Amino acid sequence: MGCSVSNAHDAYKDNYTDPYSEKKPQTIDKRLPLTARQKFQITKSWKGIARNMESTGKSMFIRLFQSNLELKKMFKALDEFDDLDDMRESQQLENHASLVMYTIDEAIASLEDVDFVVELLHKIGRTHKRTHFNPELFWKIEQPFLAAVKETLEDRYTKNIEDIYKKTFKFIVETLQGGVDDALENDSESNENDEDEHEDKDKDIDDLQEKQSKNENDVLETENNYEDKQEVTVVSNGKGR
Repeated sequence: MGCSVSNAHDAYKDNYTDPYSEKKPQTIDKRLPLTARQKFQITKSWKGIARNMESTGKSMFIRLFQSNLELKKMFKALDEFDDLDDMRESQQLENHASLVMYTIDEAIASLEDVDFVVELLHKIGRTHKRTHFNPELFWKIEQPFLAAVKETLEDRYTKNIEDIYKKTFKFIVETLQGGVDDALENDSESNENDEDEHEDKDKDIDDLQEKQSKNENDVLETENNYEDKQEVTVVSNGKGR
């Protein structure tokens, strides 16, 4: 009996695989500049921001305008405020700050699905397509964003966390820029097509005018020939008398 139990135990050991001994490597999308651990860390860290979304967003925009006051005119709802303290307490700032922060929140919360995040940010980037809009302006908000996050997280904002936020912000901004660039490129192609259509229409008009001019000349020539024949007939009849 003891022998058979021992043999059974040996057989169990030979076929047993410890589920914790072989960890399956996580697949990371190369478009995302984060390791699996960094992705986990920022997702966990962002929960502290998500609980203070509005205040963090308002702080970010106030810091942006403190260092780049000229950018205020790009925000119609905020340009009316001459005093930043008045702006801080306004519903307009709260609305716009919430909109921006919820976009960032959606992106960070969805890092497991990079396709979704890229499509989301491209779509938002396309909405920023304006005359004379420079996508490089997105970078102006980097330092205000990091400072606002640091203010909210306090001692949880370590050097490691800061580096992860910088990488994440870079990914978000570059993807937004991709959306703006796509929109501008589509506009350029559309304008080229419009120019081609205009050229074709102009050519058609020229051809039509040339045809009308030829027809008018043909009519005039026909009338002249008819008048000449009439004159010949009259002269001929006169001689007969």
